[in-house]
Amino acid sequence: MTVTEPKPKTPPKRPRRERKESGFVAFRTALTAWLSRPLASFHLVLALTGVLTVIGAVMVLSASSVASYNPKTGSGVYSLFVKHLVFVAIGAVVFWLGLRVKLERIRAMSATATVICLGLLVLVLTPLGSTVNGSQGWFKLGDFTFQPVEAAKVALAFWGAHILVIKYNVIHQWRHLLVPVVPIALLMFALVMLQPDLGGTVTLAVVLLALLWFAGAPKRLFGVILAGGLAGVLVLAVIAPYRLDRVMSFLSPDADVSAGGFQANQAKLALADGGLLGKGLGQGAASWNYLPNVQNDFIFALIGEELGLIGCVVVLALFAGVAIVGLRIATRNIDPWIRIVSGTLTVFLVAQAGINIGYVVGLLPVTGVTLPLISYGGTSLVITMLIMGVLANAARHEPEAVAALRTQGPGKFGRLLRLPAPDPYRPPSSRKGAGRGGAKAARPAPRAARPAPAQERRRSVREPVRRSAARTSTATSRGGAARTTASRGTRSTANRRGHW
Repeated sequence: MTVTEPKPKTPPKRPRRERKESGFVAFRTALTAWLSRPLASFHLVLALTGVLTVIGAVMVLSASSVASYNPKTGSGVYSLFVKHLVFVAIGAVVFWLGLRVKLERIRAMSATATVICLGLLVLVLTPLGSTVNGSQGWFKLGDFTFQPVEAAKVALAFWGAHILVIKYNVIHQWRHLLVPVVPIALLMFALVMLQPDLGGTVTLAVVLLALLWFAGAPKRLFGVILAGGLAGVLVLAVIAPYRLDRVMSFLSPDADVSAGGFQANQAKLALADGGLLGKGLGQGAASWNYLPNVQNDFIFALIGEELGLIGCVVVLALFAGVAIVGLRIATRNIDPWIRIVSGTLTVFLVAQAGINIGYVVGLLPVTGVTLPLISYGGTSLVITMLIMGVLANAARHEPEAVAALRTQGPGKFGRLLRLPAPDPYRPPSSRKGAGRGGAKAARPAPRAARPAPAQERRRSVREPVRRSAARTSTATSRGGAARTTASRGTRSTANRRGHW
């Protein structure tokens, strides 16, 4: 008689939904752990810069092959693409310089850079400047061109942050808040509008607003600035016939599809033809001169036509990643200048991308702003790569990143790029009389710690003496541990500034 052994019981299968949820939880846990690493922000900036640059190179090749071919001049189908690669190579060098040069040196050179940019904005209006697409805002050096307004945006961000940090303890006074940053910015606006270049003026205004916001300016100031800016844009649109045509074509795009609204309508048709998956690289009709300057201002329309909705969503997700990483760098840094500069440059890049995509899809009037890192190369591409290099440099100055780099070594990228170890932030020592005349402050303090107005100071003096005595006795009874905890709380509160 044979005895059959009982079969082992198989464990019950988990429902598919539980497996999916457990996989999502594991992915979220791994992603959170990776983002908590000291150099996560630095690696994200490198990845976003590389991916956007590669996408831009591929789309420029697809968009410029037809426009490049000119048998009269002997240029082949790859001439514009080769020139774009040259700009990418120059931008890579500039990216490395922005990553390697110490931020203290960049801050020290910001005033000189601002003066140089103002001089270039004046010189471009003389016969030394060249006119391109109706705007005298370019210097031509052989086959290459240079647009000084692009450099002026970055110089204004560096220098404006430097001034606002120095004057932070007195920034609640309007004369210290507005002077000299706002007058210099208005001078830049005037010089750029004399070219004329409305797109450059709008992006300069974005830089100024971001500077004031991250410095902690009162919110009512932004209402006044936005109202004045809107009135100025309306006046400029009315006095210039070509700007008025753009506004009218935006308000009624189907009124004249062969004149002012031609590019906007062709861009919408290109986006509609792409569908979900697109026609494929090199198969779009927009590159066959159906959409003029498609490799410059309207390259997002070609992305929609050749890569479809999925390609557009990927590009939007990458710029959303730039916004998240840039603001993450700004919030995780201690140095107030790095915080303001990181936030300002991030807002500037994302706003420029938003303006470009906005007028391609028909949400904004056409202003001639390029799509960062994706449009055909030039000054805008090189300056954008400089900005990304500075953001990567700022990411290496996060306190956790500084500690890791100085204790564990520079890492693979640090050794490959020969990057020096960043120095920890040390706030400057306070000076006597720092509360008056815009003298240097030890560290930007929260608004609650700023000097009170004269009426509030007088009111506080008249408070009953018994309250002061009660507070003194309570503080004395708490002992040394309470004093230590309070001092730590004060230091942590001092690190939170402005609107952060």
